[in-house]
Amino acid sequence: MSAPAADLREWIALLERENELVRVRAEVDPDLEITEITDRVVKSGGPALLFENVKGSKLPLLINQFGTERRMCLAFGVERLDDVAARLEEVLELTPPQGLMDKVRKLGTLKSIADSAPKSVSKGACQEIVLEGDAVDLDALPIMRCWPLDPAPFITLPAVITQDRETGVRNVGMYRMQKVDRRSTFMHWQVHKDGRADLLAAPDGRIPVAVALGLDPVTAYSASAPLPKHVGELMVAGFLKGSAVQLVKCKTVDLEVPANAEIVLEGWVDAADGGLEGPFGDHTGYYTPPEPFPVFRISAITMRRDAIYPSIVVGKPPAEDEWLAKATERIFLPAIRMSVPEIVDYDLPTAGAFHNCVIVSIRKRFPGHARKVMHAVWGLGLLSLTKAVVVVDEGVDVHDYAEVFFRVCANVDPKRDVVLADGPLDQLDHASVLPSFGGKIGFDATAKGPDEGAREWPSEIVMTDEVRSRVDARWSELGLPERDDRGTVQNGRRVTAGWRGPRPVRR
Repeated sequence: MSAPAADLREWIALLERENELVRVRAEVDPDLEITEITDRVVKSGGPALLFENVKGSKLPLLINQFGTERRMCLAFGVERLDDVAARLEEVLELTPPQGLMDKVRKLGTLKSIADSAPKSVSKGACQEIVLEGDAVDLDALPIMRCWPLDPAPFITLPAVITQDRETGVRNVGMYRMQKVDRRSTFMHWQVHKDGRADLLAAPDGRIPVAVALGLDPVTAYSASAPLPKHVGELMVAGFLKGSAVQLVKCKTVDLEVPANAEIVLEGWVDAADGGLEGPFGDHTGYYTPPEPFPVFRISAITMRRDAIYPSIVVGKPPAEDEWLAKATERIFLPAIRMSVPEIVDYDLPTAGAFHNCVIVSIRKRFPGHARKVMHAVWGLGLLSLTKAVVVVDEGVDVHDYAEVFFRVCANVDPKRDVVLADGPLDQLDHASVLPSFGGKIGFDATAKGPDEGAREWPSEIVMTDEVRSRVDARWSELGLPERDDRGTVQNGRRVTAGWRGPRPVRR
């Protein structure tokens, strides 16, 4: 695999070389039509799309750049997403060196971390064109209205940059932005988001905001990553890219933005300046209802010449954001293990809309261990918003949903093994009785012992290694096609076993 792309244009060129992108030259309408085209392509595992002739705008629109596992791996320059996690694990497991060789071994990693910090530069391509005052016009951008009940177009793939006024800590987040008029949008800062925290912490209730559109894929991904507030998204992006993110000072607000961005929106958000945002067809598969959110007043738009506008469609899964979530799932496994070391692996099912279900395998050591892990998950960052936690033993493949369902059905006594609790939920969850707060459920699908009130646990049916080896050796003699007993993997999950065709992708 090659090194990660330096900017969006290099990324598009890479996708094109890898036959992962199609240029669409026919005119397309950003009002619903691009959504329908993209949704069909995404759900069939199709390519990234560069719409070169978008009705009402001179700018091309890139979409579905993250829509498959292969493209996510290309984005990070790895063979598997778990390889990205391995790099991050090196950092998370750093401890003070004990001896000379330990110091030498860790020196490279420490230097890599130091080199990953964002670096300020005097000028950037994102400011080749500068529009201020009356020249600010969002109508020039091919902003999409995605679903029929959406009341307006939404910017859906932004990197929104704010700063804690007291500590100076920068936050980069991905929040949808409903267009209000040619110079303003809503800012969808939910109750659990750092952007909202920065606004509430401002002494005068007003903060500068910058929005970067059209970044290299790793930096764009970092805006969606659920990092702790004290961990800089741009530093992580630099570490994963192997080169620091270059920043240039904004023209009208006291913030810095990635110099390689295609488009930058600068402005202010005031807590006293708001209105009803929504509804919006969201990744839950339902419309989230109108709610009050603050307005982003734009003071300047800067951009590259011949800028490219990025977008993404969310909706009923699977959608393009599936692989942003799957990347997060794999990349942050080491961080989760740091907090809960008994966790072997975990899976966020796409059908669970990322925050509705977590499947966890653990090294079980004592009675009630599965319950301990459930509550630990409900206390871990944004995993605290999870509605359902399923815990299985360490030998169970959490990505094989048929196997997990078998364990739930076979190993769970509903009276003994189902845990009901309540706590914070995602603000987008429409099923809870109260907004952002409601019920949670845990399933202990591990094997039980007498110390957990179980009768003698039966032995699991497993063929002997000797017989399996003997049949393996004789298979061609039997005149039968080669069979894959484990099944194939599609979109990160195993499906029914069958006669083997192309080799499946393994986790």
